[in-house]
Amino acid sequence: MREHQVDRLTLYDRTFTSRLLLGTARYGSPRQLLDASLAAEPALLTVSLRRQLAGASGSGQPFWDLLSQTNRPILPNTAGCFTARDAITTACMARELFNTSLIKLEVIGDDANLQPDPFGLLEAATELVKLGFQVLPYCTEDWVVCKRLLDVGCQVLMPWAAPIGTGQGPRNPNAMRELRKRVPNVPLIVDAGIGLPSHACQVMEWGFDAVLVNTGVSRANDPVAMARAFAGAVTAGRRAFLGGPMIVQELAVPSTPELGRPFSIDLDVSSLCGS
Repeated sequence: MREHQVDRLTLYDRTFTSRLLLGTARYGSPRQLLDASLAAEPALLTVSLRRQLAGASGSGQPFWDLLSQTNRPILPNTAGCFTARDAITTACMARELFNTSLIKLEVIGDDANLQPDPFGLLEAATELVKLGFQVLPYCTEDWVVCKRLLDVGCQVLMPWAAPIGTGQGPRNPNAMRELRKRVPNVPLIVDAGIGLPSHACQVMEWGFDAVLVNTGVSRANDPVAMARAFAGAVTAGRRAFLGGPMIVQELAVPSTPELGRPFSIDLDVSSLCGS
């Protein structure tokens, strides 16, 4: 197995040395966020520009200074946007602030489960691609929505495993695995609903390219230890996928079959027992 296949993640024209993305919200303190970021060594740190500007009130600069200390690339997102127009405006502001054309696109359609609005998402993605953005849309695992996003020029998809912040893990494994099979060459990043390192490892074993986690780390009892655990789980899952997992069997299959043995051993049990 070539080591670069384990950790190397390519999104659009950029290559990263990790397959874990880390969110920056809801940490107990700035120091905790910094330490978790250093422990995880993620490919990208996601930042909600809209929420940061709304809650800055003079305290925004220390947050940007903290992000620079992590020495990790930033993936701005449009979290908190409920219309395509708001998302487009926020994305344009993010490009100016961070000098990056990468944008995690969120257009939320439902307050209860923060499910993406497929119509607003497609509208915003279409316009942002025309404006030269490299769009990573947060979407469900619905194949029709995913296909439409690819058709308008998105080269990466970020399907959820479960609603944001729930920590439930994959709620619809069959649909997720079907999506992976339909687009084997499209980078798929599992975003939202990942609560445990085992969840991250599982979706990586299915062949997903990366995992974005936020609440699963920031709300853990020890976010730094959990960040390190997620990093290890993502790597383990990728290694398992590349190693080729065994096929699940309905019946038991002996690991040491009688047939095909090169030789047999005939022991006198009584002599071994001292009889």
